[in-house]
Amino acid sequence: MSFEVPDDRKYLESHEWVETGDDTVRVGITDFAQDELGDVVFVELPGEGDAVGHEEEFGVVESIKAVSDLYSPVNGTVVAVNDALEDQPELVNEDPFGDGWMLEVELDEDSGLDDLLSAEEYREQVE
Repeated sequence: MSFEVPDDRKYLESHEWVETGDDTVRVGITDFAQDELGDVVFVELPGEGDAVGHEEEFGVVESIKAVSDLYSPVNGTVVAVNDALEDQPELVNEDPFGDGWMLEVELDEDSGLDDLLSAEEYREQVE
């Protein structure tokens, strides 16, 4: 089975992605992760202003099969949370790289981006 792995993101081995861009980045979980979880029924996320750390837990995603911790790919401060997931956690399954995003993070100077997997490296991990 082939999973979507956009080239404009970097990845953690634990299946979170970060959309690289300017000083503020978006974070979510991968197509592979949502497929492994099954139907997502609840997402617990930090609040705006909370600090997140590279490879540190920032929340929980609950599916009918399992409860899984979420890990931040980067160091920074949460500047936005996808409130739509409160009422529509299924967006994580339907559009993990789009409407199912979880956080927007303003990067610290030492962001941790350099320690992440490229799309190609992540593809090799999940195939």
